[in-house]
Amino acid sequence: MSSKWLRVVLEYSGVFVGVILTALAMVLFLIPNKIVAGGTSGLGTVLFHTVGIPVGLTMLVINGTLFIFGVRELGLKLGIKTLVGIVTFALSIEFLGPLVVPITTDPLLAALYGGILAGIGTGIVLKSGGSFGGTDLAAQILKKFTGLTSGQGLMIIDAFVIATAAIFFSVELALFGLIGLFATAKVIDMIQDGLNYTKAAFIISNNPEKVTQKIFDDLDRGVTILKGQGAYSGKERDVILVVVSQTEVARLKTLVRDIDRDAFVIISNVHEALGEGFKKLSKSS
Repeated sequence: MSSKWLRVVLEYSGVFVGVILTALAMVLFLIPNKIVAGGTSGLGTVLFHTVGIPVGLTMLVINGTLFIFGVRELGLKLGIKTLVGIVTFALSIEFLGPLVVPITTDPLLAALYGGILAGIGTGIVLKSGGSFGGTDLAAQILKKFTGLTSGQGLMIIDAFVIATAAIFFSVELALFGLIGLFATAKVIDMIQDGLNYTKAAFIISNNPEKVTQKIFDDLDRGVTILKGQGAYSGKERDVILVVVSQTEVARLKTLVRDIDRDAFVIISNVHEALGEGFKKLSKSS
């Protein structure tokens, strides 16, 4: 099997695994406890408990309609994996629902663990280049016709869905839904960015050559020299930029201190570093 086909198989496998995990989050935690964490699945949960329409059917109708409209307005860039995600997610919820028993009836536990599991599944789907369509697609359509950003559109739609839960269920359950939405969003970010946060350090020193050489020798990290100028003094200064792992931060600070105690050091979080010395840059990164 060629590398291209292997990548395709792995990507679609990732979509299916993510779909199953997200569907399990729905049927084990969210749907039976009336936890509405935004999205078309949340709207489906409201309709299921109020008028008895299956959640999967609601999602398939709404997401399918959005996909067709989105293809017409946004073009074919939406991709076949989005359609696969829409269909398999709806079918998985309806297939798994009768086969499993909800794990908890505590709404807080349901919101937290349902949100976490849904975040893991959704993160895997997105990492594999797929999508569930849904509110993300609706937000893109809103952006085209209203000028709102995708983030603003998504916030408005999810707020509407959660407000619907407050009206038909209770304000308390809507608040639990917000907890689930927050947990899902944070876990998606974690899956997308990775667990091993790296650090970027900006170093201004009177001995930039020594600091640079020490980083080469002790940390074996690449260094970029940026040209800066002091606003007060007007003097040109070299600014050392280096990206290190979390475990190397203490060693970096120690070696800078040993060379120049008056050095100015800024260390900030980097959610993902790709390239030499870190994770290899690839299409799926």
